[in-house]
Amino acid sequence: MTTLLEQTETLSQQGMRRLVVVSGEAEWCLTQARQFMAWLPGDWLWLGDAPQSPLNCAPQAASTLLGREFLHAVFDARTGLHAEALAALAGTLKAGSWLLMLVPAWEEWARQPDTDALRWSGQPAATATPHFTRRLQRLIQQDKDVALLQQYQPFSLPAIAAHADWQPDDTAQQQALLSRLLKSEPATYVLIAPRGRGKSALAGLLAARWPGRALITAPAKVSTEVLAHFAGDKFSFIAPDRLLSLPPEQRPQEIDWLLIDEAAAIPAPLLHQMVSLFPRVLLTTTLQGYEGTGRGFLLKFIASLPGAIQLRLERPLRWSAEDPLERFVSAALLFDEEMPSVTDVPVSYATPLQQEWQTNPARLEAIYRLLTSAHYRTSPLDLRRMMDAPGMHFSAALQDERVVGAMWLVEEGGLSEALAEAVWAGLRRPRGNLLAQSLAAHGGFPDAPCLVSRRISRIAVAPALRRRGTGRELVLQSQQAAAGLDFLSVSFGYTEALWHFWRACGFQLVRFGSKTEASSGCHTAMALLPLSERGKALAGRASRRLVRDWPWLRMLIGDETVRASVDLLLQQSGLMRDEPLDEEDWRELAGFAWAHRPFEASIGALGRLSVHFSGEMPLLRAALSERLTAASLCQRFALSGRKALLAGWRQETQRALAALDPQRDEAWRAYMMALEAGSGG
Repeated sequence: MTTLLEQTETLSQQGMRRLVVVSGEAEWCLTQARQFMAWLPGDWLWLGDAPQSPLNCAPQAASTLLGREFLHAVFDARTGLHAEALAALAGTLKAGSWLLMLVPAWEEWARQPDTDALRWSGQPAATATPHFTRRLQRLIQQDKDVALLQQYQPFSLPAIAAHADWQPDDTAQQQALLSRLLKSEPATYVLIAPRGRGKSALAGLLAARWPGRALITAPAKVSTEVLAHFAGDKFSFIAPDRLLSLPPEQRPQEIDWLLIDEAAAIPAPLLHQMVSLFPRVLLTTTLQGYEGTGRGFLLKFIASLPGAIQLRLERPLRWSAEDPLERFVSAALLFDEEMPSVTDVPVSYATPLQQEWQTNPARLEAIYRLLTSAHYRTSPLDLRRMMDAPGMHFSAALQDERVVGAMWLVEEGGLSEALAEAVWAGLRRPRGNLLAQSLAAHGGFPDAPCLVSRRISRIAVAPALRRRGTGRELVLQSQQAAAGLDFLSVSFGYTEALWHFWRACGFQLVRFGSKTEASSGCHTAMALLPLSERGKALAGRASRRLVRDWPWLRMLIGDETVRASVDLLLQQSGLMRDEPLDEEDWRELAGFAWAHRPFEASIGALGRLSVHFSGEMPLLRAALSERLTAASLCQRFALSGRKALLAGWRQETQRALAALDPQRDEAWRAYMMALEAGSGG
């Protein structure tokens, strides 16, 4: 206890924070944590599913901690390690803090099922995570600043290395930016920095010292505590959805600044709308954050804002630049993104195995870093999946040993016919198989999840090598490595440039989503590269169906540019539109009428039904011919809401099918009832 108190005082003087890993049986770990909490006064935030402190937070709610500060915390990883929560928690701790990380017994840890794997492994039960755990154990043992307290093992706190006293009031960099912003012309400013650099404090000071009015928004008001402290009486908060839902005349007036804290955690389409409302906008976001990385935010969002001015804060304010906790978390979660240097050395290609996290970790770490640098929402969850989820595959473009291009693929398919049919009918949605299941649940192809495929999850090429064929070669390498499979697949936010790339690689467009992605603001497109005869048959059927459905599907697409682009694309496909109802339409209509197929997924078949059935279908025709919104339909027909509207659409479809062909309708109805009974629905 004496050593602990002395070291705590030293940590405060040096501006440091320290990690203690407590490893052993669950109750023993809990006893040690309680002892530390009794010895040291502090907040002692407990992050875990079984809180042992009045101040606590569940791992899945860790985003609410952003922008807050605490003295001392416990990270309970005895049954599962939520990596994003660890990153968020570490960013909240003040200088002089201890972070206790409770983990299983050391020798058992890598073999013990990790409940966090349920979020990302695609498996129905928790699985062990040996690659992540063993790497983390190596880092713990190699770091002289991490204290490892093991049950049945002797323990003493490692000595603290000598450092100069910390200067907590060194805000010169922050003050220089503040001075610049106080003199700024109308523009959009984007402040990106790692945690603890004073972004929220800077935004609060700007609100406090600006002579006019500033409006503050963030993903959650609870995360603006620091900003509110520095803004004082000038703190005026509004939630993003509330701000955008107000008519122009009801929005706050005479606002000079909109300050958007933790901007990367807000969907890009909402950010675009908010940025356009006010003359000056400051967005702050974390370089390595809970929701994703600042680098990806920089690439995807700032590039879409002409004239956006980028600002940086490098020096930490809440702790020293030599802080051991920040260094450890950065190493453990691979936060140190670095774009690889490119030379004239010829590019070679390799397909590393997941097991190489143990034998050649540097190559796989470089693959992850490159993928992280290129994508908007890559987070520590993706690292966990990449390291330990089953069915992960990789391709790498190399110059010597430098990774200059990377592709990450995920095994999908192989579902039983009965399960795939239940997925198609909307009765089941098992974990994993994202694109294969989507082709069944939304695309209308129940055989898609039965086929064996690989989905391209991420692809990235160093900027200096783009448009030189490196990406296409990565696809080719992955195609050759997938011999015996039925197809490769990819899902992407549709732009003409992206589709040009995938089409050049041999992919066929098979599905187009009616809703935009939250992160990119683009409509989701899905494409297949057939590898077998079964894959070719599926891709051909799906492409033809997209052409047939497009006249009805396009009415759900709000972006005229996208509509025009896909119009041209499908016209060039050479596929003919076959309007009469066919057997595939009957299957789709029966699934909508008697099972749980979504309206948007069935819209093509419903549109053809509305044309070829002459009977009464007021609700469907108002939606399909008059193109009324759900709200307008509910108002016209005095319906209580979307659920009642959907029930009305299903009833009209049931009546129409019975009138068109009673015998066929009865056979399909019996099939759907048997399917639901067999699925337990």
